[in-house]
Amino acid sequence: MKHAWERGSCRLRSGLMALLLTTAGTAMTAPALAGNYLERDDVRVFVDQAVEQTGVPRAQVEQWIGGAEYQQKIIDAITRPAESKTWGEYRPIFLTDQRIQGGVAFMREHAELLETIEETYGVSPAVITAIIGVETYYGRITGGYRVIDALATLGFDYPRRAEFFRGQMIDFIRLAGEEDLQMDKAEGSYAGAMGMPQFIPSSYRHYAVDGDGDGRRDLWENHHDIFASVANYFVEHGWGQGEPVMFQVDANGAEIDDLLNRARDLAPKTTLGELRERGVTVPENAPIPEDFKVMLFTLTDGDRVEHHVGMNNFYVITRYNHSVLYASAVWQLAQAIEARLDDGAGNGG
Repeated sequence: MKHAWERGSCRLRSGLMALLLTTAGTAMTAPALAGNYLERDDVRVFVDQAVEQTGVPRAQVEQWIGGAEYQQKIIDAITRPAESKTWGEYRPIFLTDQRIQGGVAFMREHAELLETIEETYGVSPAVITAIIGVETYYGRITGGYRVIDALATLGFDYPRRAEFFRGQMIDFIRLAGEEDLQMDKAEGSYAGAMGMPQFIPSSYRHYAVDGDGDGRRDLWENHHDIFASVANYFVEHGWGQGEPVMFQVDANGAEIDDLLNRARDLAPKTTLGELRERGVTVPENAPIPEDFKVMLFTLTDGDRVEHHVGMNNFYVITRYNHSVLYASAVWQLAQAIEARLDDGAGNGG
């Protein structure tokens, strides 16, 4: 007869063994099952929804989704995005001398077209260039994943955001017909973002522009479409031509924790007047009135914590990517490119 502690130990070992076998079985079979998506009940339900919502023939939808392949690298990438870093880690990725020089060369190469876009939309060439510089290094790195694989992997095997990516799959299926995309060949990021400006399918459908009037919206090769689409995205989200974007303030121990914008709570919610009342030192030459709504956020580099305020245009940049790190990098890169252009420097990429 076993003692209670021995019986408990045996049960514990048995439980652990069962768990290990189950986990091992899942690890070995999940990718294989995911590679045969049409064998899954949840995917067949999705196919029904896709056919009903898009009007695309069932055989075509099944061909596309049946050809999708699970990619573990996509799951790995989305669980450790760059935006989870601190500013001290994030800034050196995008604000390098090479990327600034590349931006100068890119702006010079496309100066006439960028000026035309600015006249039409009111978005500066430097901001459009910086978006493309941060997103794809001026078109050099547009992503090496098939979009259909990215959306299937995240829509069917990433429960945390499955609903969102299944919605993107629906838009991608619609987009294939609207823009005559080759679904099985279109490539993008691990999150299914496409082309030089990295538009996800819903943004592609709603904000991309046929800039040159050739009847297609091409975000991979057509610079007129690309620049106009980025500018249109900004305008549709409230960009104000010539308005200020962000500047630094001195919190100096002020009690402002409740006024800080965090994570996805990025809409402007306080004013310079309220910040002054809390003891924040605001530059005397601040480019906005006291009652102008702003967002207050921090940028951390090691032990140093900087406090900044972002105005409406900063908030608009965060609509492109919901991160103050991203918006700060875009704006600082745009400023650095303009400064080097003004100095007459930058003849290479």
